[in-house]
Amino acid sequence: MAAPPETRADTRPQTSARTPRRARPTARGGLAVLICTVVTIMEGYSLIVYGSVVPLLLDDTTLGLTAQTAGVVGGLVYVGMFFGALTAGVVGDRIGRQPVLLVCIAVFGLGLLAAGLAGSGTTLGVARLASGLGVGGAVVTALAIARGHAASHRVGLVVNVTMAGIPIGGTVAALLGIVVMPAFGWRPMFYLGAALTLLILLVAAAVRLERPRDASAAASSAPRTATLRTLFTGRGRLFAVLAAAVAIPNMFTWFGLNVWLVGTMSALQYPLTSALAFSLTLTAGAIIGSLGTAVWADRWGVLRVGAVTAAATVVGLAAVLLVGRSLPVLFAGIFLMGVGGHSTANLLNAAVSNLFPAAVRGTAMGWTNGMSYFGALGPVLGGIVLAGQGPYGVFALYGVSAVVALVVITVFARVAGRAAAPAD
Repeated sequence: MAAPPETRADTRPQTSARTPRRARPTARGGLAVLICTVVTIMEGYSLIVYGSVVPLLLDDTTLGLTAQTAGVVGGLVYVGMFFGALTAGVVGDRIGRQPVLLVCIAVFGLGLLAAGLAGSGTTLGVARLASGLGVGGAVVTALAIARGHAASHRVGLVVNVTMAGIPIGGTVAALLGIVVMPAFGWRPMFYLGAALTLLILLVAAAVRLERPRDASAAASSAPRTATLRTLFTGRGRLFAVLAAAVAIPNMFTWFGLNVWLVGTMSALQYPLTSALAFSLTLTAGAIIGSLGTAVWADRWGVLRVGAVTAAATVVGLAAVLLVGRSLPVLFAGIFLMGVGGHSTANLLNAAVSNLFPAAVRGTAMGWTNGMSYFGALGPVLGGIVLAGQGPYGVFALYGVSAVVALVVITVFARVAGRAAAPAD
């Protein structure tokens, strides 16, 4: 007997009441690297914009800043970067790097906005600390994501191109400052940075940046156990120690030169316009060096070329110390410092990304970058030496740290040997 109509099974196709969420498009290869590079450009802007506005900050009586307290506020960004790099590297390896990257972009964007709104030196310092947390974390995760899209013979190129965004961002901040600050003051410099960061955040959130295998690795059991301790097992212990031993003196020199180059050249009686030209030469060396050394690194080995770029820093400083009154020699020496300081950091990151497994790559790069921020002592000691021994004492100080970085990276290149081949 037929079932009543109300109990008869309904065999018609069922439609879901909920519309499935549309998957984000995947940014592959060059597009993903481009987005990561744009992120590092804004990181560079966030870092350098403070130095550009310091003269106006000191003139703003509402902030109550002195030269000493302005230096402390400026240094807080590196404290934030230290903790941001270490934390983001580990968390990114555990849960996935793109979510961490988006959070970090939002944090340094909010830091820029808060700096623009700051009504006192204390609130400005808190804003710079927040910016540092975001920038430090975003550097590590952007690098790790970009590295994931690199073919085995293009690791150096991808890492160098991505990191070239930082000096480019610094250049953007300096050029915007020339136009904006005389007419509108210092606050719009931070507002502009926050607005551009929001735009980049929307773009980065609209696409999938990680490769599927990298994203799925974050859900596996291995990354959930990833901590800094996992780096210090087996031969990784030696690699981690050597990476830190290169990063600290190299960035001691690089941070110091970025802060004190204009001041030392002014102390040598060069006019401000010439001193600023030297600063632009240093930045140009960083950008050109990042791009120019990339192809060599992939052909000859990232640590070997890293030793060459570390030597370029030593040669540049020696030129300034020995033949410092010749303008052509000065410009050439400062250009070499720019090539050496920034490119050595890039190539060290590329080497670390090769030496450690992909599952803990972010953790390893977070360790290396976190340790590098101890180099923030470079500007502090540089100021002390400038006041005591004068400008040539500053160059001698950074010459010593550059030689230490050269010696250690040369040892690192020999120890790592063929182990520096990409580890995917």
